[in-house]
Amino acid sequence: MLGLAGLPLGLRFRFLDPSREAPAASVGELVVGAYDDASALRRLADGADAVTFEFENVSAGALESLSGLAPVWPPPGALQVAQDRIAEKDLFRSLGVEVRAYHAVTTKDELDAAAAALGYPLVLKTRRFGYDGKGQAVVRDAAALEQAWSEIGGAPGGCIAEEFVAFSREVSVIAVRGPRGEFDAYPLVENEHREGILRRTIAPAPGVSPAMTRRAREAAKRVMEHTGYVGVLAIEFFVVGVGAESTLVANEMAPRVHNSGHWSIEGAHCSQFENHCRAVAGLPLGPCELAGESAMLNLIGTPYETARSAMARGGVRVHWYGKEPRAGRKVGHLTLVGPDSHAGSVVLARELGLMS
Repeated sequence: MLGLAGLPLGLRFRFLDPSREAPAASVGELVVGAYDDASALRRLADGADAVTFEFENVSAGALESLSGLAPVWPPPGALQVAQDRIAEKDLFRSLGVEVRAYHAVTTKDELDAAAAALGYPLVLKTRRFGYDGKGQAVVRDAAALEQAWSEIGGAPGGCIAEEFVAFSREVSVIAVRGPRGEFDAYPLVENEHREGILRRTIAPAPGVSPAMTRRAREAAKRVMEHTGYVGVLAIEFFVVGVGAESTLVANEMAPRVHNSGHWSIEGAHCSQFENHCRAVAGLPLGPCELAGESAMLNLIGTPYETARSAMARGGVRVHWYGKEPRAGRKVGHLTLVGPDSHAGSVVLARELGLMS
């Protein structure tokens, strides 16, 4: 999707992927190799004006090694922070972005101490890696604590035990920053997850106050300025409380274009993908304003027939990624734009069996 957005801007692409079947091969040269393969990385950067990434489980050190060949954006330091949930929470806290209590955990004794301080329920997560709900568990009592520790306690780098946040909904802000400090952000969007996987995003998030939008934008701007960030960044928040008393609690950040911004291809005047390309290439940023209300539905493990049937429905745009469907894998998404898109996405999801 970055390639599709950048080609009309006159940009050319070279991609590194471990798979010869990578969908990106249709929009640029493909280098097949591991993300930490030194030879493949050099081939990737050879003659490039800039290097970027759209997947955070790559080596920050490997990216740093390329900085002598081409500018690397976002900076590897920002990626390094996002890869470590303790460092991420520490950064948020240092910048005045609200987070709830958390403890680094490397032993069972430390976990027991964290549980005594946090109380139940709590959330135990691996400190590094983990994606779409993997490597984490909600712990509701001492017995569940033992089970969670046996399942993920031995993760490399240890774990983080977090205070459970009783939230009313989840939202995210997608922001973009250019190399000269230019900054903008898309309106807050609301996200709906099932089994740790994003199922639906609606834009804009309904009932969001200007003050909440301002706090989310300011949080993203502080993080980006502090890390010298260039490109698109997403921060996910829990909304705690309702109405005028509600507040934002930061959950995590993603140093890349983000699934909760896929709606922007049709739903914004300039998509997150085009804006990331613009920022990394040093071009002027595009407008983040909405083109209208929109909703995005992920196609998760669904066959192509589901996407094809959606094509016959008015106002539905289909994005098929060219990946082999399997359980839990995002293989595409649908976008609806228009005044009925929020409600219409619920109806469509149920009709297609995408959500219960």
